[in-house]
Amino acid sequence: MKLVKNIAIALTLGTVALTGANAADAGKHPLQIDWSFSGPLGKFDQASAQRGWQVYKQVCSSCHGLKYFRFRNLADIGYGEDMIKAFAAEYEVPGDVDDFGDPTVRPAEPKDAFPSPFPNENAARASNGGALPPDLSLINKARHDGANYVYSLLVGYDDAPADFELGAGMNYNPYFKGSQIAMAEPLFEGAVDYEDGTPATQEQMAKDVVQFLMYVAEPSLEKRHQMGIKVLIFLALLTILLYISMKVIWKPVKEGKNFYDE
Repeated sequence: MKLVKNIAIALTLGTVALTGANAADAGKHPLQIDWSFSGPLGKFDQASAQRGWQVYKQVCSSCHGLKYFRFRNLADIGYGEDMIKAFAAEYEVPGDVDDFGDPTVRPAEPKDAFPSPFPNENAARASNGGALPPDLSLINKARHDGANYVYSLLVGYDDAPADFELGAGMNYNPYFKGSQIAMAEPLFEGAVDYEDGTPATQEQMAKDVVQFLMYVAEPSLEKRHQMGIKVLIFLALLTILLYISMKVIWKPVKEGKNFYDE
């Protein structure tokens, strides 16, 4: 009996230790931000999303791709056709094979997906110390509490504690799994000169790029929310109609009359 009790205690302590280790390894709980797109009535802040596009284009796009995002999608955050064409023309994408069988490139068009900054995965790793920069198309949906996680990661860089063993070429960030990340701190105050004059603090740039990336990950969010409200209104009206119908149909029965009697 004593042996069984000791085994049970050992298993309990082991489980607690393992749970604690996993929790520590998972990273610090993300900061909680009040996003405009949160909740059943949430919608995108177009001005913030446009600034976020600027942050992505000038800072993030040097390492991270948006393979599921097409330039024409910028129309949904307020950009006009001519502006979108101008944005696209700044980049090159693979073109048709020429008469000699060699690959060609051409200026991107609104229909094209945003080009990857690297020709292949090996080139991406070689340029980033062996680490593979993730594609950001779905990053806000691929991570738990994605918007808050990405924001916290961008503003969470800090000096490593004295007792923390930081690997060579790594950076300390308590919000990242294991608390060390290969990506250097990407956002510094003034890194982007916002076209609308908004002060480009680290926190502002992080919020804006998260707003943009949420749109990229879920462009139909506003339409889905609007449809949800319409469905709820319809169900509410249907419920009232059914209740009234039920009262009319069962009233003669409750009064002891035959519903079909005149």
